[in-house]
Amino acid sequence: MNEEHLHAPSGAYALNALPDDERAEFERHVRDCPACAQEVRELSATAARLGSAVATAPPAGMRQRVLGEISTVRQLPPALVPGVSAPQPTSGRGGRLPRLVLAACVAAATAFGGVAVWQHQEARQAEEQAQRAEQRAADMARVLAAPDARTVTSGKGAAKATVVVSREENSAVFLASGLPELPSGKTYQLWFADGGTMRPAGLTRTDGGLVMEGDVGDATGVGVTVEPAGGSPQPTSTPVLLMALPT
Repeated sequence: MNEEHLHAPSGAYALNALPDDERAEFERHVRDCPACAQEVRELSATAARLGSAVATAPPAGMRQRVLGEISTVRQLPPALVPGVSAPQPTSGRGGRLPRLVLAACVAAATAFGGVAVWQHQEARQAEEQAQRAEQRAADMARVLAAPDARTVTSGKGAAKATVVVSREENSAVFLASGLPELPSGKTYQLWFADGGTMRPAGLTRTDGGLVMEGDVGDATGVGVTVEPAGGSPQPTSTPVLLMALPT
């Protein structure tokens, strides 16, 4: 690049759109050019805000119009002729970044912003799911390894359930196998029995294990009923499994 062209790629650099050799050359230049460094910071911040915002589809034909106009826009100011006054700058930094060039950068950031947002959301959701699974495993391990852990098992047909309870941890783990598949709109609901009162303790639709919701407290038993999806404040069906908790 000649000296004039060294100032031009700030928008492409901010969007990571330069080839490796031009990127390296521009990075050497920007270390000694405060104006370009400031321009890159501002464009990078704008692109980041666009990428983290909720993406919306650009108007139909916007990309074609921008690409069509960009070929007619001068990227650099004309060379100065001795004795001829320089044109007035079009921006506070000497007009090196014409408005349509900036528009092209913004349009590019917007076009790719939706993909960036989707990828970020997918990665964040996967990370949150992994963290929840890790926390559940740690909570189960704490109850199962408690010195005072006690186990009770019950079964009805192919369905079998085991509850491991720790009074010291004030928590219980429910483990099930062979639970019949439920129709859509139904779920298995767990209950702690406090004397003659049943209080909700979690939902499940499949075999496996989970830490029951809420404190064990003075619960004397655990029940499982079939309830509408989302659960019920009180049992609405006969328990499919019922067991007394060890003291």
